[in-house]
Formats: sequence, C-alpha cells, structure tokens
Amino acid sequence: MPDSAQRHPRQATALLWLVPALWTVNYIVARKAPGVIGPYLLAFGRWGLAALLLLALTRSELWRQRADIAGVWWQYLILGTLGMVICGAWVYQGARSTGAMNIALIYSASPVLIGLGAVLWLGERLGARQGLGVVLAIAGVVHVVVKGRWGTLADVQFAAGDLWIVAATVSWAAYALLQKQWSSPLGATARLAAICTGGTLVLIPLTVWEMSQPDALPLTGYGLWLIVVAAIVPGLGAYWIYGWAQKILGASRVAVSLYLGPLYAGLAAWGVLGEPLGLHHAMGALMILPGVFLVTARPSPSVKPPLPVRS
Repeated sequence: MPDSAQRHPRQATALLWLVPALWTVNYIVARKAPGVIGPYLLAFGRWGLAALLLLALTRSELWRQRADIAGVWWQYLILGTLGMVICGAWVYQGARSTGAMNIALIYSASPVLIGLGAVLWLGERLGARQGLGVVLAIAGVVHVVVKGRWGTLADVQFAAGDLWIVAATVSWAAYALLQKQWSSPLGATARLAAICTGGTLVLIPLTVWEMSQPDALPLTGYGLWLIVVAAIVPGLGAYWIYGWAQKILGASRVAVSLYLGPLYAGLAAWGVLGEPLGLHHAMGALMILPGVFLVTARPSPSVKPPLPVRS
C-alpha cells in the first residue's frame, strides 16, 4: 500500500461524506437532461471532458508508466465500460422511464453487493459492528425512499427503466471491486484519467449511433452546460475521491457511503428544486448516519489479527 494510503485514513473517511453530495448533482442533471440531450451524448461529453482535463494534469505520470498501461490496456476499457458507460449513459436512459423511489431502492443494493463481494472475493473482513452498520444504513435508506410509509413497499412496481438501473447497480459493484482487485502503480488521479479514456473510447461508437437516429437531439448551449457540470462535480470530484479512499479504507467500508445518497438527494430536492423535507428524512438520517459511522470506523487496535496458517 502506498505511503499516502497509510498516512491519510482520517482524511479519506471525512471525504467519504462528500461523495454522495457530489453524486446528487448527477441526479439533478439526469432530471434536466430528457428532451435536452441524449444519454450517450451526455455521457460522452461528460467523460470526454473529464478525460481531457485529467490527461493534462497527469500526462507526466502516464508517460512514465506507459509500459504498464499498455500491458493492461484491457483493464481500463473494462473499467471504463462499467463506470462510465453503464453507470453513466444507462443511468440517464433509465431515469427517463422510472421513478425516484424505484431508483433509490435499487441503488441501495449497491453497497451490499460491494460489501459481499469484498468479503467473498477480496478477502476483506466485515465484523459484527460493520454488519450492524449495514443493517442500520439499509433501514435508513428504505425509510427515506418510502417516506416513512413502509407499507408502500408492497406497491412498488418496476418500470422498463428499472432494468437499466439494475444493470448500473451491478456494474458499479463490479467497478469498485475490480479497481481493488487490479492493483495499479498509478496514483488515484492518473488511474482515473486512464479509466476515463477507456470509457470515452467505448462511448464514441455508441454516441455516433445515437446521433444518427432520426429523433436525435442536437447539442445546445444548455446541453453543453449539463455536460460541464456532470463532468466536473459528480465526474472528477466524486470518482476521484471514491477511488482514492478505496485504496485506503477498502471496498466494503467505502461502499457504505453510498447509503447517504437518498438523504443527500432529499436535501438537494429541497434546496434546488423546492421540494419539502419531511420527518422521514430526519428519521432516516438517525439511522443512516450512525450506520455509516459504524462501518467506516477504524477497527479497534486491541483486536488481534488472525494467526497465520502454517503450511
């Protein structure tokens, strides 16, 4: 593990609380995009712009590590497809035909998938305290998205767009786990630059296809503004912090920050869109925030590591 990963656990934990707030901006962009800009063009513009900025910032490091990048180029294409195509364009597509409650419910499964994958695949440990935190966080998420009326869970009906969101949820779990599984000599910024480049390359033919359709939407000034906002705030900001923190804290502990999404989304809806806050937001916060703390808190130093297995 790099020295920076050993020196900054507190900073990583603190910044995790910011990631869902940055991603909330993407939800607002997704709500504004229908009828303005197509999902693949929006994703291509978002990640293409992010890639250009990151390449400019990390060009020296990328050039020094060019041999390593060339040896595992396929990893960056896969990560780019998972994180920028499926978790980008497909989310914008799905948001056109499914409700906010359905999206929040489906996305709430993402940290669970990441946590289980980290335990079963990456060998990370999830103790009783972390398990309790996961349960609290899930309960808080559900409480928020159903507005405190748990009986409405039986009335949830899946729309066609839910399939796009399900795919994005599974894709995000795979994206997070593969980043941890595939070690890289690149720093967090340079690695994100390589991943963004891979995702942008995959998005090129898809965007060309979308723009060739008879009902394709032309790029307007407002659409360009949505691209810039999505590229800088939920793109560069959220993805960089997430990848950096994951190197330090582990996949399962970082994933629990996603439980804050519905809570932050409610605050954004109140502050930006003028939607009222309710008691269910406060009650959800009382479950989500302690849950996040339990999962992300550092293990007690008194806990002894397991004895090595003799061969």
